[in-house]
Amino acid sequence: MDIAVDTSAIIAVITNEPEKAEIVQLTMAATLFAPVSLPWEVGNAFSAMFRRQRITESEALDAFALYRRMTITLVEVDVPYAIKLAAKHNIYAYDAYIITCALSYSYPLISLDNGLKRVTMEAGVAVIEVKSKNANLSGD
Repeated sequence: MDIAVDTSAIIAVITNEPEKAEIVQLTMAATLFAPVSLPWEVGNAFSAMFRRQRITESEALDAFALYRRMTITLVEVDVPYAIKLAAKHNIYAYDAYIITCALSYSYPLISLDNGLKRVTMEAGVAVIEVKSKNANLSGD
């Protein structure tokens, strides 16, 4: 099975959030895909965690090293289409990139970001549900 994965799911796994085990279980036999922007999105998520004093620089670097060991195929997305999607749904471009990735390749999306999941379903993309312990994990 091929699955589009967003930053919230990646962060949950590499920082040992409560959802980690379920995400690993749901994706174990899958091939994971994400937009080429994923490494920058992971870095952005760490900067948000710094601001909230949830992670130290050393912890972020260790977590990023774990991220780099993950097998995720990074794909190009149609940026003009993503911009239109962002404008239509009033979402960040990064969110539009992952939705565009899932739409373009007909992959279901795994995410912990409730707003992203809602817009993804509105766009006609299947969402793999994770019983999130956190109401909304996002880089905002």
